[in-house]
Amino acid sequence: PGLLVFETPLIGLVCFAIILANWFGGVRYFQDVPGGLIAIAAGTIIAWGSNIFGLGYGGLSVGSVGDAFSHFGFSFPIPAVGHVFSGFKFIGIILVTAIPFGIYDLVEAMDNVESASAAGDSFPTTQVLTADGVISLIGCLLGNPFINAVYIGHPGWKAMGGRIGYSAATGVMVLVLTWLGIVALVSSLIPVVAILPILLYIGMLIGSQAFQESPRSHAPAIILAMIPQIAAWGKTMIDGALGAAGTNAAQVGFDKLGATGILYKGLETLGGGATLAGIILGAVTVFIIERQLEKAAAFAFAGAILTFFGLIHAEDLGIGQSPLVALSYLGVAVMLYAFAKFAQVTPAEPFVMEHDNLSVQSAAAE
Repeated sequence: PGLLVFETPLIGLVCFAIILANWFGGVRYFQDVPGGLIAIAAGTIIAWGSNIFGLGYGGLSVGSVGDAFSHFGFSFPIPAVGHVFSGFKFIGIILVTAIPFGIYDLVEAMDNVESASAAGDSFPTTQVLTADGVISLIGCLLGNPFINAVYIGHPGWKAMGGRIGYSAATGVMVLVLTWLGIVALVSSLIPVVAILPILLYIGMLIGSQAFQESPRSHAPAIILAMIPQIAAWGKTMIDGALGAAGTNAAQVGFDKLGATGILYKGLETLGGGATLAGIILGAVTVFIIERQLEKAAAFAFAGAILTFFGLIHAEDLGIGQSPLVALSYLGVAVMLYAFAKFAQVTPAEPFVMEHDNLSVQSAAAE
């Protein structure tokens, strides 16, 4: 979202400022109209207004609106049970993708439930995960290839005014837009870059929550846990750029990429299974910080197992996918366990929560 905002800054930055002023700065707009709606309206006006001068910001056109009307029509989901069961002959190929995605969805769902809890709303994890799975199965039988997910950003949506009916309203809106074929029309009338600042706001909020709702001493672990995701993103950007040029990293040569500072193999290994890898690295670091070295060793050992079977630090599932990384994790586990048993360890400092520190600073300022 951030890159697209700066590709069309006249729309993106203006809309972003409108949102920040309302949701962070407390600026109230006319008749308390939500800042998000004001931002979308402003971005739409700028986009269509730019067409008058032939600038074409936002990529909207009268022609695309006319084409969008051709998509109107009632499209009820048709059961695709036959396709579901005929796909079992490809089960070997499917599982290679399904297992990592299933693990990712599970971890992501639990992360988002925890994020909601940190924002003051506790939900039963078992029920959430069950609903997640059941709805995914129903969608599958109707031909939907996408896993249902607990959507990220609970603190942000709550801060925007969303309450218990938000999910229901979102679901109804999605049904109306898709069943009636209105998605194309909406996309032709509203520039995407006017909506993206909302996602930036959500990202800012949940990113800050990771630090504010954790002990201050855990900050290094939070940073380390993010690095595999950054590596995965970097590799994706490189692959996309090389693919657009009709080549790939292997054809260009890893040594040539390395000579320009692009350590492709490092990005590939570090970013493989980024979500799980981040959890392992973050957990090991947290327990080291807390002087719970046996638990840190246990997570390092888990990292060795996951790496050996290709669930993290690898592109594909399989035995011995990244043997040196797996061996390294095992060595770290042995070393940490030895430290726990034989080394003299300085006691950990007491917890200090970042939001408590901010509250103390605010009180002092007053």
